[in-house]
Amino acid sequence: QVQLVESGGGLVQAGGSLRLTCAASGRTVSNYGLGWFRQAPGKEREFVAAAFNWNGDSTRYADSVKGRFTISRDNAKNSVDLQMNSLKPEDTAVYYCAADPNPLVARRGNYVYWGQGTQVTVSS
Repeated sequence: QVQLVESGGGLVQAGGSLRLTCAASGRTVSNYGLGWFRQAPGKEREFVAAAFNWNGDSTRYADSVKGRFTISRDNAKNSVDLQMNSLKPEDTAVYYCAADPNPLVARRGNYVYWGQGTQVTVSS
């Protein structure tokens, strides 16, 4: 089993930045597919970003965050970060970290392990 704990959420003004961290425990996730998702009030959960291989050079982003968000893995810390810049009010959501031991499964958007989420609120 893998446990995922997100941190770094909070309240920020539009145009500001936040860095989310997802710390994994239970197993080493360096070869896992790792992703970030978000869910805004009244909306379905949506994909944000993913990193599919151990060195982080295979990544994917939602069009809405391309150029503003960056996903990065820290294998030494068994964690994955999401750097969020130029934040907009529409980025307000609960952000969830996800992991799957099979990167091919992660590429299809399926993940077996999920964190509890961290709230990000962007004020206008």
